[in-house]
Amino acid sequence: MGFFTHFGRYLLMLKGLMSRPENMRMYWKEFMHQCVEIGIGSLGIVVLISVFMGAVSAVQTAYQLVSPIIPQSTIAQIVRDTVILEFAPTIVCIVLAGVVGSKIASELGNMRVSEQIDALEIMGINSKAYLVMPKIAASLLTIPLLVILSMALGIWGGRLAGTFSGILPADVYDKGLLESFVPYNVLFAMYKAVTFAFIISSIPAYYGYFVKGGALEIGRSSTKSVVVSCVMILFADYVLAAIFLN
Repeated sequence: MGFFTHFGRYLLMLKGLMSRPENMRMYWKEFMHQCVEIGIGSLGIVVLISVFMGAVSAVQTAYQLVSPIIPQSTIAQIVRDTVILEFAPTIVCIVLAGVVGSKIASELGNMRVSEQIDALEIMGINSKAYLVMPKIAASLLTIPLLVILSMALGIWGGRLAGTFSGILPADVYDKGLLESFVPYNVLFAMYKAVTFAFIISSIPAYYGYFVKGGALEIGRSSTKSVVVSCVMILFADYVLAAIFLN
């Protein structure tokens, strides 16, 4: 029963977002603030993870491809497809679920405990639309952009590692990047990025918005929101792959 209670309340929260904004200027200001918080605030960790993710992928792929029959350019192809299809959208979004999701849950939870949300409701403001909707909209805009950046940096990190470690020359790596390239992979990665962005923003918002108690409960709801978001990202990853890659 607990699952159905949470799921029904989650759907009702999403329904409450679909209302006409009382003050569009105020909503726009909050949306831009969330874009800065979510996008710019997560830029450093995304850059760091993406570069090393591509570098490790190149080194480990070269370690496994020991046959002289397989051309060196295959390393670049494997790094490219691995980064685009899985590493950039999935791994980065799991990290963002911890960074962005915990921040959203703790922020809304603190507002709930300190009765700021109740004050907004008393003033006649739709607190769900004002507090949650800008976060979801900002995530849907900025997280796919971060995933695109992660793809580029992951491929570049593989090139950097391959060149510096002497695994393969830069021109061979660049040649391999262009071989057997499937543009649909990038589109599929964007499907995943948008879906994961919605999960990262909406689930922590739910746990933070409906938290009850004090500071201890805020921490618990923040932790629970990250765990549930990561599980849902992995589940959605399988579902999307089963639907779009068959």
